[in-house]
Amino acid sequence: MQTFRQISVIGLGYIGLPTAAVFAQHGLSVIGVDVNQHAVETINRGDIHIVEPGLGAVVKRAVADGLLRAVLKPEPADAFLMAVPTPFNDDYTGDLSYIRKAAEALAPVLSKGNLIILESTSPVGTTEQLERWLMDLRPDLTFPTQAGDVADVQVAYCPERVLPGQVMHELVQNDRVIGGLSPRASSLAADLYNVFLKGDCLLTHARTAEMAKLTENSFRDVNIAFANELSLICDHLDINVWELIRLANHHPRVNILQPGPGVGGHCIAVDPWFIVSSAPEQAKLIRTAREVNDFKPQWVFERVQATLKSSGQAEQLTVACLGLAFKPNIDDLRESPALAIARRIAEEHAGTTLVVEPNIEPTANPVAGAELCDLNEALQRADVVVLLVDHTPFKAITRAQLEGKQWVDTRGLIDG
Repeated sequence: MQTFRQISVIGLGYIGLPTAAVFAQHGLSVIGVDVNQHAVETINRGDIHIVEPGLGAVVKRAVADGLLRAVLKPEPADAFLMAVPTPFNDDYTGDLSYIRKAAEALAPVLSKGNLIILESTSPVGTTEQLERWLMDLRPDLTFPTQAGDVADVQVAYCPERVLPGQVMHELVQNDRVIGGLSPRASSLAADLYNVFLKGDCLLTHARTAEMAKLTENSFRDVNIAFANELSLICDHLDINVWELIRLANHHPRVNILQPGPGVGGHCIAVDPWFIVSSAPEQAKLIRTAREVNDFKPQWVFERVQATLKSSGQAEQLTVACLGLAFKPNIDDLRESPALAIARRIAEEHAGTTLVVEPNIEPTANPVAGAELCDLNEALQRADVVVLLVDHTPFKAITRAQLEGKQWVDTRGLIDG
């Protein structure tokens, strides 16, 4: 079993920082790398710049023990894990620019015996592309495509499989799919993750591991699309979708998910497009599911417009949008349909727009033209309430608090 003394995690966001912290928690010396100076300074104080239950205490202890420090540029290490963004382009192909920049920053400090693991959710073939970039940047070193198990630098892919809000638990407990560009790369990566992992390491090739991650999120996207499409149909037929799903789920082999305002986050809202762009003729169901989910924010906005119009004198009404994150009880706004809806309401509504997001700083309002306020103030001032995210505080809202108001409920908090 390979022993790793010092590792480096490139990208200290929602996946990179928890990963770095867990390795440090288990005794490894960890160098975290990020181009965000605020993030680097915050971590080196023993604080965190993101919201994730349980993370703050682990980071504080790791920094105090000298096992975790953050820097702006890569330094030598035994293994490097890349956890950088992979958004999609306008044509829905993967934007690999962050991976390429990470490769360019990493290349000068590589040495014989290093292991590189890409964790970023990526289109099929990205790990091989990463290797080609590194081969061009460091022709003095050999890589798996050139030398297989005896290459100077081994390269593998291992996607994260965690749920925001439960990352610190699931990083340790969940199985990992590891795809090396050589059998040795897979084995070395398994040795590294087994420093803390209680789940199993499932070894395969990089391309299969990349596709596995995309498949997992596409499966979820298709199931969410079914629920969202039901909500559109039920609205058309004047049926309460929440009651319908509750009744249907009493069938022993039916488990329909709950509809919402769309699908957000870096994974489910993005990954299916990577499959569609790589196999456009074959990925018909996956494409349709994406289109259904991408349409849902537009449908919610139209519902809000119709509600305002029915009230008369819309410009005199105050709209409160409850929730901006892409899922409950986190601060992550990436690809959030709630944020997109709130921004559009603020842009097009002639009256006052209020937004409530308890998981972000009071000074960090991401919705231009809207007021960021707390829940009680929003409920007092609003004429129309738009429930977008089922944060825990919102679940306590009662119909009595909404007396005399109109609402659009995308999460079944009131109508359900």
